[in-house]
Amino acid sequence: MLQQVNGHNPDSDAQSGESLREDLQEFLGREAPLHQLDDLTKVNPVTLETVLRCLQARYMADTFYTNAGCTLVALNPFKPVPHLYLPELMREYHAAPQPQKLKPHVFSVGEQTYRNVKSLIEPVNQSIVVSGETGAGKTWTSRCLMKFYAVVAASPTSWESHKIAERIEQRILNSNPVMEAFGNACTLRNNNSSRFGKFIQLQLNRAQQMTGAAVQTYLLEKTRVACQASSERNFHIFYQICKGASEDERLQWHLPKGAAFSWLPNPERNLEEDCFEVTREAMLHLGIDTPTQNNIFKVLAGLLHLGNIQFADSENEAQPCQLMDNAKCSVRTSALLLQLPEDMLLETLRIRTIRAGRQQQVFQKPCSQTECDTRRDCVAKLVYARLFDWLVSVINSSICADPGSWTTFIGLLDVYGFESFPDNSLEQLCINYANEKLQQHFVAHYLRAQQEEYTVEGLEWSFVNYQDNQACLDLIEGSPISICALINEECRLNRPSSAAQLQTRIESALAGSPCLGHNKLSREPSFIVVHYAGPVRYHTAGLVEKNKDPVPPELTLLLQQSQDPLLMVLFPINPKEKTQEEPSGQSRAPVLTVVSKFKASLEQLLQVLHSTTPHYIRCIKPNSQGQAQTFLREEVLSQLEACGLVETIHISAAGFPIRVSHQNFVERYELLRRLCPRTLSGPHSPYPAKECSEQSPHGKEATLQLLLQDIFHTLPALTQAAATPGDSDEATPAPVHCGRTKVFMTDSMLEILERGRAQVLRQCARCIQGSWRRYQHRKQQRQRRAAVLIQAAIRSWLARKHMKRLHTAATTIKRAWQKWRIRMAFLASKELDGVEEHFSQAPCSSRSSPKPPIQTRLLGAIIRLWPLGLVLANAATGIQGFQRKLVVWACLQLPRDSPHSYTVQIAQQDQAGVTSIRALPQGSIKFHYRKSPLRYADICPEPSPYSVTGFNQILLERHRLIHV
Repeated sequence: MLQQVNGHNPDSDAQSGESLREDLQEFLGREAPLHQLDDLTKVNPVTLETVLRCLQARYMADTFYTNAGCTLVALNPFKPVPHLYLPELMREYHAAPQPQKLKPHVFSVGEQTYRNVKSLIEPVNQSIVVSGETGAGKTWTSRCLMKFYAVVAASPTSWESHKIAERIEQRILNSNPVMEAFGNACTLRNNNSSRFGKFIQLQLNRAQQMTGAAVQTYLLEKTRVACQASSERNFHIFYQICKGASEDERLQWHLPKGAAFSWLPNPERNLEEDCFEVTREAMLHLGIDTPTQNNIFKVLAGLLHLGNIQFADSENEAQPCQLMDNAKCSVRTSALLLQLPEDMLLETLRIRTIRAGRQQQVFQKPCSQTECDTRRDCVAKLVYARLFDWLVSVINSSICADPGSWTTFIGLLDVYGFESFPDNSLEQLCINYANEKLQQHFVAHYLRAQQEEYTVEGLEWSFVNYQDNQACLDLIEGSPISICALINEECRLNRPSSAAQLQTRIESALAGSPCLGHNKLSREPSFIVVHYAGPVRYHTAGLVEKNKDPVPPELTLLLQQSQDPLLMVLFPINPKEKTQEEPSGQSRAPVLTVVSKFKASLEQLLQVLHSTTPHYIRCIKPNSQGQAQTFLREEVLSQLEACGLVETIHISAAGFPIRVSHQNFVERYELLRRLCPRTLSGPHSPYPAKECSEQSPHGKEATLQLLLQDIFHTLPALTQAAATPGDSDEATPAPVHCGRTKVFMTDSMLEILERGRAQVLRQCARCIQGSWRRYQHRKQQRQRRAAVLIQAAIRSWLARKHMKRLHTAATTIKRAWQKWRIRMAFLASKELDGVEEHFSQAPCSSRSSPKPPIQTRLLGAIIRLWPLGLVLANAATGIQGFQRKLVVWACLQLPRDSPHSYTVQIAQQDQAGVTSIRALPQGSIKFHYRKSPLRYADICPEPSPYSVTGFNQILLERHRLIHV
């Protein structure tokens, strides 16, 4: 049924297998270099065997990421690899000029989507589809992508923006542990299996900064609350509260240590996901305070006690079922924790209300044991489903940004992987149906769309046989008859459903479908669907009831009577609200079944994916045991065949993943025409004009064609410039083709074009910088010259002003000095005139009448020493006694008879007072003094304590007392 990659049937493959193995022996025997192949498109030839060997070699070398053309293949290492997810590595991929040159990583996909958003190339919005089987690592991959975007998309410019970005980043990251605690569980194949699908929309503003996020969930497996398969567990949150609660919380929630709960299987297993504190802290960051958290955990504890309520068949059908031993305590505890009336809870679980007739008469009928168990399970599923939806709404209100604050988004789709268990029911049918739709989206976008587009654009292309799952989708969701349509029809019929009858209807109505099979040896009613990943057998027992998902109205009324604050929010009293189980009158409104709701939400999701640029990450599980360094080729081979990975590699290696319209191509790469002059295409041109269009366009199209030709003529030079010396592969022109409306090229060609564009931009930038620098230089020179002239003028004006002030001051000082000198000369001459008069009278009297010798001697000493006495008499105050003694001694001890035994030295012209008296031959006595002995000598136009005047110079010059 499934075609091989090379298009041959199994018989021809067997015949040519030996020759193929001989041809590949040399290549396949070289295991060492296989781990160095970062892209599976480089494997030659591309077969399942060679791809498998390459992945195995890389896995054993602890290299877990490999490119497969347009898809990233992620192998689950099943061991901690912390160095692969460090923040430093995230920044390295974010800062790299060409992230595709680095090793394959989930961060390279994240960086590619982020740069696509920044480039604003339509479609701007991006989406990443993380697919794979359960346990392959989809949840971990989504978590790493969210951490990457939280790091690289939070680059605020202010401290306030930094705080806001940190808060948004923390809330987005904290939504993961909360949703995993309430929505993930341990299954046979995965310890942290997502039991719901989610689409996380990371919202970015115009500056490509993360402003918020939104979460949309799909098909929570709420049946797991009350029913768990063998060796599987309930949701993580139940184990967290039982293992992580404190003693006071255990008393408050009635969870004693060692207590057994029927809905809590395998409690002895300790998993990494059982960390209660992480969940509580994350809820606190999301705005769920501690009292609300305690309320949530109390309700969950009430559900655990509700599961311990066991019923026994009643011997009388008219009487309600009896409670099993120890069930009364569970009823009392559950009613206490849920704040429900105990009697009302027990009555609602055991008695069914029936409305019949046109009058809608109410009848009450005791339920059987099975019906009681079903109603008990229904209460638990209803409470948990609404609690989960409420948590999602709280998370969205905490992390979602205002509609006007974000313009683009990056979507992360993490859905359940393909599942096939021994007992498969409606949950597995919906999960595998979603995987079929995503597989078709991948096939349509990357395989069929590429090949069909090449044909429409006129490119020569050898078609690759790929596996199309449209037949399987027609079987599941086709119109008018399909499996979903038949199941919904059974729900609309007012009759008890029969598993055998449903099997018969499906097999008879859809017998012509190639994807439908049946197992005649099976004792239980079932049917087989051949999915893209393999056949799965679904049991029809309980299928219709699960699709109806009936909620008896009395159960809803019971929960509306609760006095618990949380349950009052989850179950508000709305009298206008009518459930689907309460049709008004005889009207039969269409029943909104589980399949219908899931199909509608899936169609809405696919519309979002179609409006974005998709990126794919295929998660591969090396083994089902979860062991590190264990690569089971059979299991990996089945996954490679199921996901169509080899066909993807074929098309990616031989195709052109980059497609740009003529207009956009010219707008972006018209700069390359600067590298060489425009030349007309001719027979020697490597890109002749006939490749672009078979018909000669007119007007704008003709201009575009000419511009395209000019750009294409630059490609050989660009390719030659990009080639490294000695590398012949790089020197070969990279393939590029011009279709009717688009230009097709490979990643290597795009890299060459971007490199040439960057070169032209650098040249233009250098030219602009040179012109700007010259302009700035000329401007600065003009400014400097103007500054010099202004400074010279200012300095000249200041100098003139200063000289004018100095001239004025000098004139004033000169006039004051002249006045003062004239006045002092007048005073000195007046004093000297009196002395001269006294001196002139002395000789005359000596000639007429000789004086006594003593008087003559004393008078001569006084006359001769009058200047010295005048100097010493006007000395500084404080030494008057010494001054008088010195004058008397000098006047009396000087010898009169030998006038040549001493000399008196007067001051120079620029000094004042007596400089020294030298006695010959007794030695010398020096008196150094600066102050004038005249009265008014210390008065000047501007008195200063440091000024020294010399009126004694006038005195000594007048008398010429050189030798006495």
